[in-house]
Amino acid sequence: MAPKVSDEYKSKKKIELLQAAKRVFLTKGYTRATMQDIMDEAGVSRGALYAYFDNLEHLYLELLQFEDQQDAQFFAPVAGETSWQQITKWVNKQQGEIEKIEETLSQANSEFFLSLKDQQKRQSYPYITTRYEKMVDVLTAFFVHGTATGEFTPQLSPEAIARYLISVIDGLMLDTAHLGAEKTKVSVQMEALLFSLRAMLGPTQ
Repeated sequence: MAPKVSDEYKSKKKIELLQAAKRVFLTKGYTRATMQDIMDEAGVSRGALYAYFDNLEHLYLELLQFEDQQDAQFFAPVAGETSWQQITKWVNKQQGEIEKIEETLSQANSEFFLSLKDQQKRQSYPYITTRYEKMVDVLTAFFVHGTATGEFTPQLSPEAIARYLISVIDGLMLDTAHLGAEKTKVSVQMEALLFSLRAMLGPTQ
């Protein structure tokens, strides 16, 4: 019984550290943040933080993975909601986050990925090269399920629609992080995205 409690404690503690790190990255971005900043924010010792994370890059990867898991759970079946309602709600959620870009990790993400642009680091962190495909798989499965239940009559392959959706969201998020929501006209672009998704997915309800 003791090992189980220990594992639960470690899991809870790791999440607490990731949440503290997120607060630091939201304030400082990635390039200006330090492990010391995160220790101070979490109120832990150096040993306590390094027991979970090797360095800042490792910590940020773990944070990305945690955030991605939360996003993927959004596409689990929801009683009383159609698949079109679910995808619309997700798109609206993305819009809200992009419009308040300063409250998201978008800027930190941009800095982080640019810091790993050389091939050696990309090979050292395979999660960077697989996270995109994981989200493609989640969205593709969601669209396939909606098609199987008769909720969608897609005009393109579910995978093509998934890749298109991710590209539009990621591109708009990156542009807005650098230019601001007024310049990128987020609400207009998201309206256009929903229009195109409706045409591609052909929701029956």
